[in-house]
Amino acid sequence: MAAEDLQDIGKDALAAAAEAASKAPERVLNQDEIDSLLGFEIDEESIAERHGIDAIVNSALVSYERLPMLEIVFDRLVRLMTVSLRNFTSDNVEVSLDNVSSIRFGDYLNSIPLPAILAVFRAKQWDNYGMFTVDSNLIYSIVDVLLGGRRGTAAMRIEGRPYTTIELNLVQRMIEVVLQDVQAAFEPLSPVTLEFDRMETNPRFAAIARPANAAILVRLRVDMEDRGGRIEMMLPYATLEPIRELLLQMFMGEKFGRDSIWESHLATELWSTKVSLEAVLDEQKLTLRDVMNFEPGQTLMLNNGPDCTIDLRCGGVRLGTGRMGRVGNHVAVRVEQGIRHAKRGEALAAALKTSDETIPAGGK
Repeated sequence: MAAEDLQDIGKDALAAAAEAASKAPERVLNQDEIDSLLGFEIDEESIAERHGIDAIVNSALVSYERLPMLEIVFDRLVRLMTVSLRNFTSDNVEVSLDNVSSIRFGDYLNSIPLPAILAVFRAKQWDNYGMFTVDSNLIYSIVDVLLGGRRGTAAMRIEGRPYTTIELNLVQRMIEVVLQDVQAAFEPLSPVTLEFDRMETNPRFAAIARPANAAILVRLRVDMEDRGGRIEMMLPYATLEPIRELLLQMFMGEKFGRDSIWESHLATELWSTKVSLEAVLDEQKLTLRDVMNFEPGQTLMLNNGPDCTIDLRCGGVRLGTGRMGRVGNHVAVRVEQGIRHAKRGEALAAALKTSDETIPAGGK
């Protein structure tokens, strides 16, 4: 067969295939199938589970909404920062909470817009670290306000140069003020001491957690009339793990679950509680052999005389001293010296806790 005949047969086959393809109906995905493939639904609240790519992306992240007390802490932080930054800058400052979200630590470091200042702090009781990110707008605004810039004019930004020592020191002072507010915000829930660790301008040097670790990102907006910027607080979930049980409890009121009515009732009942008071006549050290050889009718000689003072104890805690006497047919104790008022609460609390200690020899 000649080459020209083969070319004609190939052209006829291609033409036939193109004609068959043109007659076949086209298969186009509708919007519902596209949403199902990508994992997006129109009404996400009515669907308990996610599907597709969206389920894969969101499977490893923990939502901060599972910690109800955390939002209350951040709302308290906003109120505290508004007052403290007003005193710090002597200007009209408004602090607002933009949003709270969960994000991977590595993704957050890659998304930080530069130039910025990153301040690393250490939570002493939780034995872990956190981080503040201050954007350039807030940095220049704080410097302008603290150094006497005129109101009504935006802070002048100078691009292409590193931050000076004066700018870094002023921002560090602001971070220390914010750290005190964070301590006060967490104090009703769990007292913690936040210590300023270091300040970085390169995100690579502020690695306080592994890139794949989940963290909570709190975005705060600071407005000073026509100036201001954003400060972000990053808390890895490992930092909040020691107080996770406290963050899981439900919010009961502005006092973090405290009930003043119940406290007053409890205090009233405690004053009328009956406790056993022990008058310790003497204490002696004996061997176990001597104790096991005790017999009925045996007399134990005490070292204290009629003029000696004896200890008054409750649950093993010394409450005061007194002298032994007699009133009619009863043995009595006259209190000579009581405990000081400042230590009464500590002594009573210790007496209630020590309920399994050995009762020393003496009369009640």
